[in-house]
Amino acid sequence: MLHLFMGKEPWFRVEDRGLGAAIPIKWQGWVLIASYLLALAGIIGLVEGTGQTPAGMAFGLALLVTAIFLIVGRKRTDGDRRWRQG
Repeated sequence: MLHLFMGKEPWFRVEDRGLGAAIPIKWQGWVLIASYLLALAGIIGLVEGTGQTPAGMAFGLALLVTAIFLIVGRKRTDGDRRWRQG
C-alpha cells in the first residue's frame, strides 16, 4: 500500500490564477487534505476535551502539521509555483 504514496506523479495541479495548488487530481491529494483536517481536529480536541493541553503546545503542533502539509503538497504539485494572472 505504501507504494501508492511513494510514486512521482503529481497529486495537485497548479492554479490557473493566483498562487498555489488547485483541487487534487489524484485520490492521494484528497487523502492528504483529509489527514491534515483530521490532525487539526485532533489538536483542537486535545485542547477543548481535556483542558490540560497548553495552548502554546497546541499552536506548535498545528504549525508542525501545517508545515508538513505544505511541504508534501508542494512536492506533489504539477508545475512550478509562481504567480499567475488569468
